[in-house]
Amino acid sequence: MAEISAKVLIVGGGPGGYVCAIRAGQLGLDVVLVEQDGPEGGLGGTCLNVGCIPSKALIHAADAYERATEQAKSAPFGLRVERPTLDFVRTIEWKDGIVGRLTGGVAALLKRHKVKILHGRAELLDGKTCRVETDTGPQTVRAEHVVLATGSEPAAVAALPFGGRVISSTEALSLASVPGRLAVVGAGYIGLELGTAFAKLGAKVTMIEAEGRILPAYDTELVRPVARRLRALGVEVLTSARAVGLSEAGGALRVQPAGGAERSVAADKVLVAVGRRARVAGFGLERLDLTMNGTFVQIDERCATSMRNVWAVGDLTGEPMLAHRAMAQGAVVAELVAGHRRVFDGAVIPAVCFTDPEIVTVGLSPEAARATGHEVVVGTFPFQANGRALTLGDEDGFVRVTARADNHLVMGIAAVGGGVSEFAGEFGLALEMGARLEDIGGTIHAHPTLGEAFHEASLRALGEAIHI
Repeated sequence: MAEISAKVLIVGGGPGGYVCAIRAGQLGLDVVLVEQDGPEGGLGGTCLNVGCIPSKALIHAADAYERATEQAKSAPFGLRVERPTLDFVRTIEWKDGIVGRLTGGVAALLKRHKVKILHGRAELLDGKTCRVETDTGPQTVRAEHVVLATGSEPAAVAALPFGGRVISSTEALSLASVPGRLAVVGAGYIGLELGTAFAKLGAKVTMIEAEGRILPAYDTELVRPVARRLRALGVEVLTSARAVGLSEAGGALRVQPAGGAERSVAADKVLVAVGRRARVAGFGLERLDLTMNGTFVQIDERCATSMRNVWAVGDLTGEPMLAHRAMAQGAVVAELVAGHRRVFDGAVIPAVCFTDPEIVTVGLSPEAARATGHEVVVGTFPFQANGRALTLGDEDGFVRVTARADNHLVMGIAAVGGGVSEFAGEFGLALEMGARLEDIGGTIHAHPTLGEAFHEASLRALGEAIHI
């Protein structure tokens, strides 16, 4: 059996793992990265292969198709086209091409930084040793530091095991055709993103959510425009309802509303999107003496576990399960192993929901800000009063800024509207830099841009708004 020695062994090649490997390589460390190809993809992990990137490609294709369809009906600004047709096989091929370019780029970057990649199943033997089953035979890796970056996988519902008509987000992104009728179990961000996309592509979509409203992790004010858009798209939303199984014939989903009679929802496919769970099985985690936080690996502010020189990053360590959080953690761990003094500060992590319209939040909501004991001021500016939004024909939504009333320190920023995901960087920077309302209000924003709504929301919180 071949044996390899390294300074750093990284188990998992998703955003947390590959960023850690690249940064460690930049710092001159000897790195081995183990990644197992499978349904969730290879290098790039869930995000690049069957998550963030392919879902946004599908969402963009759905948006383009829906807009063309609407223009064929009403020519809202004078542009009239023939009714469009969709070649869904080519759509999926286009999506796969994007994925291939990005995963190939990751492989090239790892090679450039002299990271040794082992493709195969990792089996941890202890906190410093790993056996890897590769196509050319088993290899043993011994390392001074081990970084766990195994990510997550779709959570299942006991009454709806995956297989046949019941699919996860992974299968939803590789369907051969648009289902005529799609039932989506779970109206969180994954379910809503994919459900909205398929509704635009022509599917009859029904959303089933156990909580009392859609997107329960977001405050009601932000969700309201999304709910309006779902109604306009003809999506049926059943809240306070549980999916209890398939009908005997298999062509329908059985749904139990709270306090009501069971009903059937016709469905060619049932997409279960109730969240994701940490991937803790299948790589020998049980052989390590790690402190767990429920089903997650517990870490401190340095991403260190309870075992010396064993680190963990990304979804394996809990919420928020976001690729950019994993990336930031991976870079921190690489620098710590290289001898730098670093901590991971997760106070400012943007969250984006690529629904229609999009939602982005950074920091605290007004309610959460008040719960800290501070009096707050809130400034909201609607896109209906923003010139750029009007010229784009996409005016539903707003930007909201929450700040302390005494010193105007910004505590949270949120927006809902077309294209607001691109605000995530500006919003995050404002909080990271400790901006006050006067800082944002004093920053000249280009006209006409959507970003002016951020400027005006801050001015409004100061009682100085110009355009409302």
